Amino acid sequence: MSAPARRPDAAQNRTRIVEAARAALAESNQVHLNEIAKRAGVGQGTLYRNFPNREALLAEVYRRDVEELVTAASALLAEHEPAEALRHWLDRVIDYAEIKRGVLAALEPSAWQDLVAYSHNPIEGALGHLLDAGKAAGSIRADVDAYGVLLLIAYLGRLDGDEWESTARPLMNVILDGLSRQDADR
Repeated sequence: MSAPARRPDAAQNRTRIVEAARAALAESNQVHLNEIAKRAGVGQGTLYRNFPNREALLAEVYRRDVEELVTAASALLAEHEPAEALRHWLDRVIDYAEIKRGVLAALEPSAWQDLVAYSHNPIEGALGHLLDAGKAAGSIRADVDAYGVLLLIAYLGRLDGDEWESTARPLMNVILDGLSRQDADR
């Protein structure tokens, strides 16, 4: 049985709360619910009706980011050549990973392990879709798969927060260069 539909204003409140939490996570791992309620322009009662605790709110931020990342793969392929779509998608992965770091740092280990398990298959599927399109177009190496690329990307999580901004995107460019199909005469 599905959940009852939310009133439009209630759905907007929920969205504003999640967006405020995401913005707060981009600034700091220290996320306080009263600050998020103020940022979202809602009372604490509204926040707690939507999210009974901090973990529920952070989990929703994480889930929405995963959904947006997965949905973006097809949308980017509709707008760009496969290699360029992959580049744009991996750029979004960097943004997603930065928020993911904040969410995981703010949650108890058991809660974040469930979230990571939730996100793995959809993200691997979206990346596989992008890689398959690139292989079919001849721009992506035939000997790579989504699982292997995710292993490479996962190492970005080892970066310290202070080196993230200067290091994550250049390393992602190295990964992209490695995925590109090389001419036979090189």
